[in-house]
Amino acid sequence: MVSLLRIDSPKLCSHKKALIALFQCVAALLIVGQAGLTSAQTAKRPNIVWIMSEDNSADYLRLFNPQGAATPNIEAMAKEGIVFAKAFSNAPVCSVARTTLITSCYAPRIATQFHRKMNTATLPGKLKMFPAYLRQAGYYTTNNSKEDYNAKKSEDVWDQSNRQANWRNRPTPETPFFHVQTYTDSHESRLHFSTTQLPAIETDPQAIKLQPYFPDTPLFRHTHAYYHDRMKRNDQLVGEVLEKLKADGVLENTFVFYFGDHGGVMPRSKGYAYESGLHVPLVIRVPENFRNLPGRDIDTTCEGFVQFVDFGPTVLNLAGAEIPDGIDGRAFLGPDVDPASIDKRNQAFGYADRFDEKYDLVRTLRVGNWKYIRNFEPFYPDALQNNYRYIAPTYQEWRRLWKEGKLTGPAKQFFLPKAAEGLYDLSSDPYEINNLASDPANARQLRMMRERLNDRLKSMPDLSFLTEAVLLDEALQKPTTVGQANIAAISHYIDTVNMALLPKEEALAKLAVELNPETQQDPWARYWALVACSTLGKDATPLIPKIQPLLLDREPLVVARAAEFLVVNAPELPTYRDVPMSGYMRRSIERSPSDEENKNHAEALLILNSIVYLHDFHDFEIDTTKFHFLFKVSPKSEVQRRLDYLQGKLTKKKK
Repeated sequence: MVSLLRIDSPKLCSHKKALIALFQCVAALLIVGQAGLTSAQTAKRPNIVWIMSEDNSADYLRLFNPQGAATPNIEAMAKEGIVFAKAFSNAPVCSVARTTLITSCYAPRIATQFHRKMNTATLPGKLKMFPAYLRQAGYYTTNNSKEDYNAKKSEDVWDQSNRQANWRNRPTPETPFFHVQTYTDSHESRLHFSTTQLPAIETDPQAIKLQPYFPDTPLFRHTHAYYHDRMKRNDQLVGEVLEKLKADGVLENTFVFYFGDHGGVMPRSKGYAYESGLHVPLVIRVPENFRNLPGRDIDTTCEGFVQFVDFGPTVLNLAGAEIPDGIDGRAFLGPDVDPASIDKRNQAFGYADRFDEKYDLVRTLRVGNWKYIRNFEPFYPDALQNNYRYIAPTYQEWRRLWKEGKLTGPAKQFFLPKAAEGLYDLSSDPYEINNLASDPANARQLRMMRERLNDRLKSMPDLSFLTEAVLLDEALQKPTTVGQANIAAISHYIDTVNMALLPKEEALAKLAVELNPETQQDPWARYWALVACSTLGKDATPLIPKIQPLLLDREPLVVARAAEFLVVNAPELPTYRDVPMSGYMRRSIERSPSDEENKNHAEALLILNSIVYLHDFHDFEIDTTKFHFLFKVSPKSEVQRRLDYLQGKLTKKKK
């Protein structure tokens, strides 16, 4: 039987005091014990800092290239850490590269591959940007300050993300932190100077080794020397971060990553899926208190391939945090990572789609020193107009020299159609100017690389083959679900556009079936068949009877692709003379639908991309002032950029 006595009963007063004293002792022990656990956990959990410099390739640093700039602070990091000689951004432009970093996912799989976004994609399933998992594990996460993500960011990613963000704002000194610091001193905009007042330089321009695809002019040399100097400024900024960490007494508890956010930024680098656009510097300083965690000795170089999709899981692994399912990357440092297996990694995947208003579709696969480039729209030269890019005096001079007929060799190639397939041996051709794809001696290597890339694109699947216009309408809320639902169709589209790689007669026979609306009712199969025809060029003229009727196709983009082919390859046709192709282009663009809420202007922009190509490289004239769009064109939109260029309204900011 239980006695129901009050706790303040006289009989229990003495017991009450004893119980209170006991409870206080237990509580004190628990607090001390908890503090001890927290301290022990903190000692086992490193801080991690990313220092990103914008738009610079590995080649601009002496640590990676003897002709590069001296960077004493970064070189000191290498002495106390690990150099990754083969580190790659998966995309050669900011927003796509940063989205790949923060999601650990290949952008074409999750519909985040276009720069800049017309709308943001929702991450698949329950996946979050990786700093959210660090926060769940007790980390303080900060970003200073660029985001530029093409995917929707949940509220639990950053504790602070602005220009004031700093690890010093964390709640307690014991709280482990992850901090991202981005510096813009090497950004592309730094090369948008006036030729009437060139920036001062420290580096001797005559000592510069220009890339062989550049014209050798005083302007290119001065610009290269100036950019060389920007690397020195980047190094100073890296040193400042290291000094702050040291002053705070946390340097030897902190992994410090230094890397470029993608390649750049001389012409033919940023925005292009060559090594100059994808190969980035990466140095990771290993703190004294965690020298055993990476599983590697310091002052060493790793030759294994690491990609931006791998950075997130690597940070999570170093922090002892959960690595989520549904990502594409794999950790390359930390517990349960075998350094020998990392050293054997030898593949990197790259992608290049829309850059501002300029469309392209390029996929790359590097295996060891072999690089395979698949240009799915090879008829578009690398030099295709991008308004922002052509602010740079170097781009302007390069184009002027081309128009004056003063370019030869590799420098001229920038303005010519690309090869549908590029195969490069980087051990002897680091600048990717000697295409070996047509050499019978390399047929086996070419076939292997082609098959491996195609398998990757199909299994992903690569959503770019649905076109950005379709993705904006149908896929951004559930990109991977839409991808899986259309995996067979995407595979067929890839096979269709790859018909351009078949022997001529076989290609024409198969394309004839795909072009016929009676045998191929899917308009996007017809679309990719037309892209294949434009890839074949004059070899596809026997298919003109199949192509001409597509000028009346129900799908505006099919009409545009048909007109594009006919303008380039059959301008003498009666159809072209009697009904100007500009009429078909105008009707195509004026049929382009738009969802104002989602701002889906991609269809019109794709058509304008074709018009700019035809205007600049095939003397195609069309009065765009008379276009009647089905949507309101924003003054700052990509569509308006194309119209400004075609209508001669670009502001001459730099001369």
